[in-house]
Amino acid sequence: MLQVNNLNVSLDTLVLANNMSFALQPGKVNVIIGPNGTGKSTLLKTLFGDIQAQSGDISFFDQTLHSKQLSQWRKQFGYMPQDIRLDVELSVLEVVLLGQLDALSLRLDDSLIEQALSALETIGLLHLANRSVNKLSGGQCQMILFAQALMRNPKILMLDEPVSALDLHFQHVLLDHLDQQTKQQGWVTLMVLHDLNLAAQYADNLLVLKDGHVVESGHPSDILTPQLVEQVYGVKAEISKDSQGIPFVRTIRQDKQAKTSSAKSKQTNANPDHTISSKGVERVF
Repeated sequence: MLQVNNLNVSLDTLVLANNMSFALQPGKVNVIIGPNGTGKSTLLKTLFGDIQAQSGDISFFDQTLHSKQLSQWRKQFGYMPQDIRLDVELSVLEVVLLGQLDALSLRLDDSLIEQALSALETIGLLHLANRSVNKLSGGQCQMILFAQALMRNPKILMLDEPVSALDLHFQHVLLDHLDQQTKQQGWVTLMVLHDLNLAAQYADNLLVLKDGHVVESGHPSDILTPQLVEQVYGVKAEISKDSQGIPFVRTIRQDKQAKTSSAKSKQTNANPDHTISSKGVERVF
């Protein structure tokens, strides 16, 4: 279990975690949602050890994050940060193999090559194995970095907006594989998503962040409500559920709300011969 207790993180005067506590169970896909600037990416960097917290504890079973043992702590992670540039003269296969950097030597083990090729085949990109990564699209690079993260055989897998550059097909390829492997391997998986409907489909547990706090957590079908969406994002939404009970979020355009209110107002003003009394609607002649 990945445990966070009383975490406090500030960058300059911006408070990004205010006495934050939560626990993440193995075999579960946890998704962080929340508005821009609320500390979603900062939280991942803090858990990885890139950003040092002012106070609080982060532990994984019997191991606690300490700056003096950072390299040992990070060996447990497969971490895919946001917006990594692959401007290098390496093939796709070589980049995926870097996920097992600690095991690489002057002579590549055949089993590592087979593992990397298998990862590429699983995500549908085996045909790109020998292509240079600096010739790929942004979406293809995201998929390659996902394969690299899988090569680390992680205990904790963290991904920051892993589908932001992917088309509809590859969004589901990545997330389906992520969900399957999380449950089969017993990983603690934590990722940031902006798409609430993807989050609702794939999260076993949602962590809803705002102003440095976890304002709500739980299964999407239990906590995703119009009230929560308005509280966190400041927009109105309608939420329905499909046959499997998975919520679907449809936001309502603010200008449409204003037009609807204006139309109702005009309709009322256009019928001055109607007035409302305590007894109901009375016609005035």
